[in-house]
Amino acid sequence: MAGNKTLTMIKPGAVKHRHIGAIVDMIEKAGFRIAAIKSVKLSHEDAEEFYAEHKERPFFGELVDFMSSGPIVAAILLKDNAVADFRKLIGSTDPAEAREGTIRKIFAISKSMNAIHGSDSDESAERESNFFFSRKELLEKEP
Repeated sequence: MAGNKTLTMIKPGAVKHRHIGAIVDMIEKAGFRIAAIKSVKLSHEDAEEFYAEHKERPFFGELVDFMSSGPIVAAILLKDNAVADFRKLIGSTDPAEAREGTIRKIFAISKSMNAIHGSDSDESAERESNFFFSRKELLEKEP
C-alpha cells in the first residue's frame, strides 16, 4: 500500500532565484497538504549525512557542495500515494528530459541543479522527514 507522506526540499538554486512561492503554489494546486515546512541551511556535514546513500557515486561531492551552498526549504507533504504523485509533479532529474509543466522542467537550471528533491520511496520519506522535523513541528497531523 502506498503511503501518504513525502519529503521535499526546494534546493539552493531555486531558493536563490526566488522560486519558493511558485513551487509551493504548484505543490498545493496538485493536491498536497503541507504538514511541516521550514527554511534551513545545511552544513557540509548535514548534506553528506542526508545523501549518504550516494557516497560512492561520482556526483556526490558536487551534490553535497551544492546542497550546502545556500538555504533550502524542506517540507513534509501529505496526499494519498504521495511519493509517486510527487515524483510525477517534479519530473525527471534531468530537466531536459522532464515532462512539460513539471517543477524541474520549469525551474531547474541543470541536472545537478534540478530545483527540488522528492523522496523516492515510502521508507525514504519517513527517514528524510525525521532528518528535518520532530513530531512537534508538524503543522498538520498525518491522517
